[in-house]
Amino acid sequence: MKICFVVNSVETEGAGTTVYIMHEAWKRGHQVYLMGVGDFSFTQNKELSIITTHLPRNAKPETPEENLEILQSDKAKRKKINGKELDVLFIRNNPTEEGTDRQWAEQSGVAFGRMIQQDGVLVLNDAYALSYAFIDKLYFEELPASIKPASLITRDKEEILQFFEEHNKKMILKPLEGSGGRGVYLIDKNEKNLNQIIENLSKKGYIIAQQYLPAAKEGDVRVLLLNGKILEKNGKYGILKRTTGEGEFRSNISQGGTPEAYEINDDIKKIVEIISPKLIRDGLFFVGLDVVKNKLIEINVLSPGGLDGLYKIGVDNFSDVIVEAIEKKLEYKKNYGVRISNRELATMV
Repeated sequence: MKICFVVNSVETEGAGTTVYIMHEAWKRGHQVYLMGVGDFSFTQNKELSIITTHLPRNAKPETPEENLEILQSDKAKRKKINGKELDVLFIRNNPTEEGTDRQWAEQSGVAFGRMIQQDGVLVLNDAYALSYAFIDKLYFEELPASIKPASLITRDKEEILQFFEEHNKKMILKPLEGSGGRGVYLIDKNEKNLNQIIENLSKKGYIIAQQYLPAAKEGDVRVLLLNGKILEKNGKYGILKRTTGEGEFRSNISQGGTPEAYEINDDIKKIVEIISPKLIRDGLFFVGLDVVKNKLIEINVLSPGGLDGLYKIGVDNFSDVIVEAIEKKLEYKKNYGVRISNRELATMV
């Protein structure tokens, strides 16, 4: 198959989950391309084209890290191709990591992904589903209240202050749009700058006030889902505990969190059981959940990570399971064509 991965930019991509999946696809003999969100090109009345980066024929990287190193060197090959030539476009860019000078890039992957999807290319996650769930945290708020901490989305300071009082003067504040733990505050009764924090966050958009879960001080659990089910291989699961760094309340790896192995339990099973039907219906192939005890605190449908963390702590390399799932979808597509929609195909087992 010909598969292209969309990232923020080729030059700044790190050796994480995307690169692990790319490397596995390359090892299995597929034609693998990498592109940034700025590498689309469209002329009216002509087909969409993309500028791709790929390994030279004589390249033999042994690890995902070596694969990326070559792609970011002068040894890499650049090729402009017609988007319709692809079998799969895997949208993996993270809009919330774009700086203020790249606001144009935030929705580019999803927008052009819709165009390529209309041309019959399998797009993962489904591009229309991603458009609908573009703000992960707003999509999260649509999930059943029984599995989430209490929360409020608003730009009204008085409403936030009232929420603060109702929850024993302890809460989490974070921007509606954002990830990686940036712009997230733990607020308690000793916070002297609450008004200033609210004002600063409201300048950037809507604010989420979320009930503080005491168990969060021990970290959270990242659960990776594939086709609405927990990623699994040989009795091991794509579940990773992220403990908080010293002096931190955020457990994101980028904020100093430490990855640890974690066993599946009934709380995680229950959460997945409740949200799985919605993810499958919406065509969300690969999703990351963040869980604290028996509560889901965040969902990542745009660029879930964790494969590299799981591999590095010796759990397993699940990238082969993901590539095998994509290969199977292309077989279904070959047999049934347009009788199965992209959204249905995206989560079909």
